[in-house]
Amino acid sequence: MGDVVGALPLLSIPTVPLVLAVCLLLRPRKSLLPSLAPWAAVPALVCSFLDLPVSDVDLPWLLLGTQLGIDRTARTFLFFTGLLWLAGGVFAAGYLERGEGMARFFVYFQFAMAGNLGLVVAQDMLSFYLFFALMSFASYGLIVHNRTADGRRAGRIYIVMVVAGEVLLFAALVMAAHAAGSLLFAEGRSALGEAAARDLIVALALAGFGIKLGVLGLHVWLPLAHTVAPTPASAILSGAMIKAGLLGWIRLLPLGDGALPFWWGTILVTLGLLAVFYAALAGIAQRNPKTVLAYSSVGQMGLVTIAVGLGLAVPSRWPEISTVVLFLALHHALAKSVLFLGVGIAATRLAADRRRWLLVAGLLLPALALAGVPFTSGGLVKEVLKAEALTLPAPWGGFLQTLLSWTLVATVLLMARFLYLTWPRRSNANLDSRYSLLLPWIVLIAALLLAPFSSELEGAEAVWTRSAVLSGFGMLALAVAGAVFGAWVFARLGKCRIPLPPPGDLVVPAEAAAAFLLGSVNRCVRTLGHRQHQAIATLEKCLSQLRGFFQYSNNTQLIWTAAFPLFFLLILVSIGFAMT
Repeated sequence: MGDVVGALPLLSIPTVPLVLAVCLLLRPRKSLLPSLAPWAAVPALVCSFLDLPVSDVDLPWLLLGTQLGIDRTARTFLFFTGLLWLAGGVFAAGYLERGEGMARFFVYFQFAMAGNLGLVVAQDMLSFYLFFALMSFASYGLIVHNRTADGRRAGRIYIVMVVAGEVLLFAALVMAAHAAGSLLFAEGRSALGEAAARDLIVALALAGFGIKLGVLGLHVWLPLAHTVAPTPASAILSGAMIKAGLLGWIRLLPLGDGALPFWWGTILVTLGLLAVFYAALAGIAQRNPKTVLAYSSVGQMGLVTIAVGLGLAVPSRWPEISTVVLFLALHHALAKSVLFLGVGIAATRLAADRRRWLLVAGLLLPALALAGVPFTSGGLVKEVLKAEALTLPAPWGGFLQTLLSWTLVATVLLMARFLYLTWPRRSNANLDSRYSLLLPWIVLIAALLLAPFSSELEGAEAVWTRSAVLSGFGMLALAVAGAVFGAWVFARLGKCRIPLPPPGDLVVPAEAAAAFLLGSVNRCVRTLGHRQHQAIATLEKCLSQLRGFFQYSNNTQLIWTAAFPLFFLLILVSIGFAMT
């Protein structure tokens, strides 16, 4: 009986938001239910601080055997994930207009929250996968909430990426479970190094989780989704949900045991470095502050990718690097959510009254932290990461350390663009600055400022040497000078049209190529001259619909009718492939 009672707090983490989501579906017009929605994250936040009497909960009767638990990694993720869902929900309750739209938003909100919190405490592959899928598919409703044409396009691209990612993950997890003879992550991780299909499993896991994490090349959904989603949804998407990809890497990859070749680590380090600088170039060209922040997330997840790559390349240092990874995830979650919510605050009357200094400070502090300026949480984690880079064999260690120093310049330029677009202007003051908007924002700012004092980073107390501080502020001065010079150049150019990358960058030529290809096939079908034949007519109709899918169609039903059959078909194919 004591074990059951001790397990209740852990079971409540995904159950409370699930129950509330069902209640919202059944009684969407009850005004009390949307008000309760944000508080469904409280059990998760409380459990992140508790030393539970039962650390693991085994449910052999559920699915194929479910295990939930809170370890060191889960505790960190549970803290910032629960905090962001709570703060984002309170913010959304004051930000969204009351009515059917708010009730619909909170239905998707609760399902996505249940999936996000559930996967954090899941210790077996099947429950992790199901919670991951629930979070991913429910997030679609948050992205398309405003029902605009751009939102529907972003939703189409997002759901295609989700389906592809879920299939890759399913194949990776099935093969890992088959190699280990168990669904538990602990056993699958230790058996992966000796698996016959080791490299294939690792590649599938890196790509499948990399879609959610926004790894370079798989990031195209991020700028589109964040631009159109409501501000509180964007804060949670960027702050909490994309970290599910990082958690998947930590759970499945054989980090720390030296099972993988060195080149796996170098691939991740290279992708991470490219992501930081590419995101800065693409983000500076954007005109929407939320799009700039989305590209900033791509760059910051590049730093996460570098850290995980170091863990694969130098497995003996993984215990220390894992602390860096966890603190980097915490720091980014807090800083990015503050900036996204700050975009919403900038649209209130706070931007026009005498308290706007609060908005300026609330935008400037997390921006400097993300850039890694000395004496901030970002500066702390970046200096420790630079020290870990020296553990790589020469000359890679020194080369990586130099490039990590230059990431400060790239991020400062990106943040300068964001601050320029978001800076308080009287024309933005069209909403009341309610306490339901200000309070969660201020709480997150306070958590960000306190984060360095709770750090367990090894050597953090000695990281601010004189050379490190001078180097950091020197890079900051260089970046500020570059931003001022860039602004002067663009002002001089005036109305000259410069080709700039659109939001989603790589997806635009992909859409054009797909539309051209499908159009060519469609024209070939028409030249056959057998339209009266039922098979030809059906094929022509399907091709026409498929071509519309890749264009700016408003037919959202086509997304679901195409995505789900494809999803289950590819799952069946993956099962057959994994079992051969």
